[in-house]
Amino acid sequence: MRSGPDSLISENGAEAATPSPTFLDDGKNTIASQLVSRLREAIISGQLEAGSKINLDRAKQSFSVSLSPLREALARLISDGLVEFEDNRGYRVSPVSLSNLEEITSLREEFETYALRESMRVGDVDWEGNVMRALHRLNRTERDASKPETLEQWEAVHREFHLTLISGCRKPLLLGFCKTMLNLNDRYRRTFLTRTSGDRNVSVEHSEIAQGTVARDMDYACDRLREHIHRTGTNLRKHLAEKGIA
Repeated sequence: MRSGPDSLISENGAEAATPSPTFLDDGKNTIASQLVSRLREAIISGQLEAGSKINLDRAKQSFSVSLSPLREALARLISDGLVEFEDNRGYRVSPVSLSNLEEITSLREEFETYALRESMRVGDVDWEGNVMRALHRLNRTERDASKPETLEQWEAVHREFHLTLISGCRKPLLLGFCKTMLNLNDRYRRTFLTRTSGDRNVSVEHSEIAQGTVARDMDYACDRLREHIHRTGTNLRKHLAEKGIA
């Protein structure tokens, strides 16, 4: 187990490696905002284990920050559902469960398809072009379970694709909620992807969704997106059940 100023260690001994932190508050991207990004990635990637307690003193030392921006960052992650706070017990990474995954999956099915339908209704030509560019990047990005570095790269462009699909809806609150649900879902899916490169032709599914979207075929595109989200949720539920997570 590695230790030192560039590692974030939770109370139960779990450790998440982080780059040597260099936080600069330029007025646009505050220290707290940068901390949110670092901590969110550590949680979503599984570096900080679900249910583990976050030791504030160790986190302060690891990131070389004061308590104020750290608390602000954790408060934002609480609102995102990634961190929990209990009186007299402190901060803890939110646990995972089958019921939580099922709720996230059902909410994504409803709200992402609604956002996609709205995007097809009001999105412009530039949005159409962005969708096809995001699809091209995704299809050209390697995903191989035997090469962990490719999983990280694929995750980034996969997230970009899903967010680009719904980016034309012109509903900021809806987009914010969908991003939160995607983050929560990615906690589960990224654990699943550490042991598989996929058990179905996901690239075909992505292509069908994108092509239906730019064709403004609302029913077809939304049905394909709903099925895509549902199948992923089903696979993840099986994975959690195999690991004995209730």
